[in-house]
Amino acid sequence: MTLSIQLSEDAERQLRATADRLNVPVDQLAAAAVRDFVAHPTPELGEVARRVFEKNAELYRRLA
Repeated sequence: MTLSIQLSEDAERQLRATADRLNVPVDQLAAAAVRDFVAHPTPELGEVARRVFEKNAELYRRLA
């Protein structure tokens, strides 16, 4: 699966810095983070994601 996401400049900087520090490609680090989240979701992160999705529901509908 190919997935395209938008990150804030700060999040992109952090992702790139972490990938550089670990000496891995950015896309592989992002994929590993998604796999880890799906395999081991935390209740707190799930609640935050739910609130973000609810807050941006109209935007998501328009983009679909």
